[in-house]
Amino acid sequence: MRLRLAYGRDGLWVTLPERTLVIAPQHVVGLEDEAQELSRALDAPHGGPPLAHLVGPQDSVAVVFSDITRPMPNDRVLPPLLARLEQLGVSDERITLINALGTHRPQSSEELAQMLGAELAARYPIVQHDAWDHANLVGVARNREGRTVRVNRAYVTASVRILTGFVEPHFFAGFSGGPKAVLPGIADIESILDNHGARMLAHPKATWATTVGNPLWEEVRDVALATQPTFIVNVTLNRDRQITGVFAGELLVAHQAAVSFVGAHALQPVPAPFDIVITSNSGYPLDLNLYQAVKGMSAAAQIVKPGGDIIVAAECWDGIPNHGEYGRLLKEAASVEGLLATITAPRFRCHDQWEAQIQAQIQQKARVHVYADGLTEAQLRQAMVVPCRSIEARVEALLRENPSASIAVLPEGPQTVPYLG
Repeated sequence: MRLRLAYGRDGLWVTLPERTLVIAPQHVVGLEDEAQELSRALDAPHGGPPLAHLVGPQDSVAVVFSDITRPMPNDRVLPPLLARLEQLGVSDERITLINALGTHRPQSSEELAQMLGAELAARYPIVQHDAWDHANLVGVARNREGRTVRVNRAYVTASVRILTGFVEPHFFAGFSGGPKAVLPGIADIESILDNHGARMLAHPKATWATTVGNPLWEEVRDVALATQPTFIVNVTLNRDRQITGVFAGELLVAHQAAVSFVGAHALQPVPAPFDIVITSNSGYPLDLNLYQAVKGMSAAAQIVKPGGDIIVAAECWDGIPNHGEYGRLLKEAASVEGLLATITAPRFRCHDQWEAQIQAQIQQKARVHVYADGLTEAQLRQAMVVPCRSIEARVEALLRENPSASIAVLPEGPQTVPYLG
C-alpha cells in the first residue's frame, strides 16, 4: 500500500506491505467559517460569562500564545480575539502578547511574523517568556515539592489574563492546551524541572490521554488556577491544520469540553501489539527536531511488542537541537540504561531531562529507527537511535529477520493515541 506520512510541510510518501494496519484518528471536517466560530465562542463560552462581560477599556490584557513548536494557528485564532478586545475599547498599548516558550528557545522576528501574521506581530507588544529571568517572574503558588511557583510578570500584573492554545493528546500531561499555557508555558525553570521530574514522569498515569490521577497534569491545573485566568480560547485541529472546534470560556470547563472532543476522535483501539510500528511526528512544525520527535516514538511505543521495532519519520530541520540539554544528555550517555540511571538518580536536575528519560524508557522496550532529512547518520547514532535512510528498505530488512512480523503505521503520528483494547 502507498500512503502519506505527515512529514515536514509536504509529507512523505511510503510504500508498505498490504497487510500493514493503518491507525489514524477519525477525520473531522474543518469549520466552514473559522473567524465567525471564534467570535461566536467569545460570546457563548463554556462556563462563565462572555468575554464582553469580563473586559473593559480600563483593563490591561495579557494574551498567552503557543510557541513555534506547536501547530497552533495563532495567525487565525488571535485576530478575532484581538478584534473583539478593540471593540470593547481596549487600546493596543494595553494589550501584551506573551510567547509561552516554557524552556524552548525564543523565536526570531521573522518567526514571530510567520506565526502571528506580520501586521499583528508589528502592532502589539510581544514578551518572549524567559524561564530563567527571575526579575520578570512572580510567585503565585506552591507545588507538590513545597517550592514557590513563579510565572511571567507581564501575565500576573495584567488585570485580564487570557490563555490560548491547541488541544491534542500529550505523552505525559494527558492533553495539551488549557492550563499548560501557564505551566510550563510561562513558568520558572525550577517549577518546570519539578513538574517534569523523573518521579513525576515515572508515574503510571503520567501518560497519553490521562488527566484524572495524573500527578503531573493535576499540578499543572492547580498552578494555572492559582493565577486566576480570566478566559481561555482553545482550538482543535484536523490533519490539514483546519480548526475543527473552538472551546472558549472558563479554564477547566472549556478545556474539558475540548478534551472530550479530541478523545472521541484520537483514541483508537487495536487488538494486539505489533512487531513493527511506523509513525510520523505529525509533520511541520511538530517534527522540527529530534527532541519533539520523542512524542512520535511514545505514541508508537503504546502498541509495539517488547523487543519490537519503532520507525519514526521526523524532518528535524532544527536538528537535535543544538539549544537545550537534551542533546548533551544523549551524547554523554554510554548506553540507554546509563542515561536512565543518571536521570533517575537522587537530586539529579537538568533542563530537558524529561525528553531524554522518556526516550530511554521507550528504548528499553523497543529499537528506535529514525528517518530524518535534517540529521546525519552520525548525529542519529550519537542520539542512540538507529539511522534510517529508507523506510521501505528498513521494513524489508526487518521482515527478512521476521517474515511473519505484524506491522502498523500511524500516518499522523501522535495525533492518534493507539491503545490495546
